Amino acid sequence: MLTSLQVTNFAIVEHLDIEWQSGMTTITGETGAGKSIAIDALSLCLGERAEASMVREGADKAQVSAVFDIQHLPAAKQFINEHELGDNSECVIRRVVAANGRSKAFINGVMVPAGQLKTLGNLLISIHGQHAHQQLNKANYQLSVVDSFAGHTELLNEVKTAYNQLQSLEREQKQLAQTLQQAAAEKQLLEYQVAELDEFALATGEYEEIEQQHTLLSNANSLLEGTQKELQIIYQQDNYNAYSMVQSSANQIAELASLDKKLAPIADLLFEAGITLEEAARELSHYQDSVEMDPSQLSELDERISRALDLARKHDITPEELPNLHAELQQSLANIEQNDERFNELEAEIVKAKEHYYACAGVLSESRSAAAQALSEQVTKSLVSLSMENAKFSICIEQQDSVTSSKGSDTVDFQVAANTGQRLQPLHKVASGGELSRISLAIEVIIADKMTTPTLIFDEVDVGISGPTASAVGKLLRQLGKSTQVICVTHLPQVASSGHNQFFVSKTDDGKQTNTRMTVLDNTGRIDEIARLLGGTNISDITRTNASELLSQYH
Repeated sequence: MLTSLQVTNFAIVEHLDIEWQSGMTTITGETGAGKSIAIDALSLCLGERAEASMVREGADKAQVSAVFDIQHLPAAKQFINEHELGDNSECVIRRVVAANGRSKAFINGVMVPAGQLKTLGNLLISIHGQHAHQQLNKANYQLSVVDSFAGHTELLNEVKTAYNQLQSLEREQKQLAQTLQQAAAEKQLLEYQVAELDEFALATGEYEEIEQQHTLLSNANSLLEGTQKELQIIYQQDNYNAYSMVQSSANQIAELASLDKKLAPIADLLFEAGITLEEAARELSHYQDSVEMDPSQLSELDERISRALDLARKHDITPEELPNLHAELQQSLANIEQNDERFNELEAEIVKAKEHYYACAGVLSESRSAAAQALSEQVTKSLVSLSMENAKFSICIEQQDSVTSSKGSDTVDFQVAANTGQRLQPLHKVASGGELSRISLAIEVIIADKMTTPTLIFDEVDVGISGPTASAVGKLLRQLGKSTQVICVTHLPQVASSGHNQFFVSKTDDGKQTNTRMTVLDNTGRIDEIARLLGGTNISDITRTNASELLSQYH
C-alpha cells in the first residue's frame, strides 16, 4: 500500500509531505483548491506523461517521491526482482521533471524508463477518475469490466496466443500469394530452361574434356605423321638415327677410357642417353597405337560443342558455366514449387488455427457469460442501496461466428431497466447522467473488490450523486476500505465522513504565487470541514451538529 508521498514544485504545490494510512482516506477542499493535485502528482510518479507545465513557475524542476509497502504484494516483488531493482519489502519510486519537460524515473534509486515505471505502477495503484462513468458506454470498456470481474487471465492469454498464431499464418499466406503471383510467369520460363538444360545434361568439367577430345581427334593425322617422323630420326631410320649415333659415340669413348679413366663417366652418360632414346622410341610407338581416327565420334563432339556454345550465348555465359547455371535454375524452380506446396499446407494450417481460435474463444465466452450473470446480479443488488430500488441491470454476451480480435469473438452490451415495467435497453439509450454515475460506481466498487491492486483511488467518482445515495456511496467505499487502501477525492459530506481518515486541501495566495497545502484533519477539524460541505461558507452550530452526526455513524 501507499505509505508516503512527497511533492516538490509540482504545479501550484511548493512542497507536500503526506503520510498515508490503511483503510479509507477522503480528500476534501474548496473548489479550485487543487483537491486532485496529490492524485495528479502520484500519476506522474507512476509513469504518466511528463510535461514542462507540471513544473512550478520559477522552479528548475519538479519532483515526486512515493513509498509503498510491498511486503504482501508478490507480483510487485517479482517485477522488482526480475529487473534487479532491489529485494526488500519497501519500494521507493521517484520522478523528476526538468523545466524543459524532460524527465527521469527511479525505482529504489535505479534509473528506469517511464514505461517500466508504469508497468510497476499498475501493480501498486488503480486510479478511477471522475469521468470513468463516461467510459461505461464504450464496448471495449464494457468487455474489460467483465474480464476484470471474471479474472480469467489464462483464458484471455490462450485466446490471444491462438489469435496471434492465426494472424501469423494468414500474413505468411498473403505474402506467399503475392510471391507466387509474381513468380507465375517466371516459373514457366524456368521450367522451359531447366528442361532444355536437363536434356543437354552437361556435367561439371565435361566441356573442358570434350574440347580436349575434339582437339585430339581433329589433329590425329598431324599427330601420327609428326610422331612417325621423329621416331624415324630417333630410332628407326636405317642409315642414320640418333640412337645409333649416341651408341657409336659411347663405344668410342669407352675404348678411349682404357687410356684415360677420366673418360669413363662420360661413356656411362652416353650409354644412359642411348637407353633413354630407346625408351622414348618405345613410348612414341605406343602413343601412335593409341591415336584414334574416329570420324563419327568427332562429328558427335562437334555437335555437342556447338550445342554448348549456343546455350552459353543464350544465357550470356561461358560454356564452362552451364552446369552451375543449370543447378541454380533447378534450385529456383524447386523454391517456387516448394512455395506452392507451402501455400497448400498453409490452407490446412489456417483451418486448424481457426478451429483452435474458435475453441479457445468459446471457452472464454462461456466464462464471460457466467461472470456477466454474476456481475449483473451484484450490480442490480448494489443499485438498490444507491436509490435505484426498481432498477435491473443485465449484461448480454454474444459470441460472433468470426475471428474478431485477440480478446475473443464476443460482443458485450450493458443493459438497464431503470424502473418497474420497463424493458432492458442498452445503457447509453436509457440511463441518465446520475444513473450512469451510480451504475459506474457500483461496478467500480465490485470490480475493485476483485482486483489485487493494494491501493484504489477514486477521484470524484461521486459526481451527480447526492442525498441518501451519497450516504450509500460512502458506505460502499468504507466497506471496500476494510480490505483495500482507498483514497477518495470528494465534495460530498456523506462520503467525506465515511472515511477512516481525512485530508483538507487549501490554497493560499501571497500576491506573488499561489500555493496548495494538504493537511490531515483531527476529529474537530473534520467536523468543521464536513459542516462547511453541508452549509457552505456559513458554518453554524446546526451544521456542526449535523456534521458530528454524520461522523458518529462511523466513529
